[in-house]
Amino acid sequence: MPDPETLAAAIAANVRGQRAHRGMTLDELAARSNVSRGMLIQIEQGRTNPSVNTLSRIGDALGVTVGRLVEVSDTPVVRVVHASEVVTFEHSGGGSARLLVGTDAPAILELWDWHLGPGELHDGDAHPAGTREMITVIEGELTLSLYGKSHIVGKDEAVVFSADRPHRYANEGGVPLRFVMVVTEPAERLDD
Repeated sequence: MPDPETLAAAIAANVRGQRAHRGMTLDELAARSNVSRGMLIQIEQGRTNPSVNTLSRIGDALGVTVGRLVEVSDTPVVRVVHASEVVTFEHSGGGSARLLVGTDAPAILELWDWHLGPGELHDGDAHPAGTREMITVIEGELTLSLYGKSHIVGKDEAVVFSADRPHRYANEGGVPLRFVMVVTEPAERLDD
């Protein structure tokens, strides 16, 4: 069994991460869980070991089990994702987006491998504030449209941008486009 400090740190990270992942403020979680805002701050800062009842109320409000909140290590030191575990989203134009690997707490981090055929495009929705995307083009040429402006990213070039507004990935060329993308959505900051 982990020592109390390790457990408090794990609970802090898990509660903070689950709350941020759902876009909840401390006040919203306090209202839904019937746990005071002050107690939630102490829990998220690792300054207390809450009771099982308190964790149960927080878990219910977040839609997770108490076991999930007390997991000491959410992510193993090494996590291999085998080809059979990769999630692929097929596009109607023949392209695809493969989510190679991702994490969810305390911050969302995803690695994608995209393929778009000639003339194919994909409209991306606005992500939460603070979300960034980094893309490098492996084959072809990407036309990235964002904030009302288009940017051409060629083979072996890269781009980084704020993805908190609608954006478009397009292959306006005559050859297949392949790019690798990293999406990072930061954990929500603690309310002061």
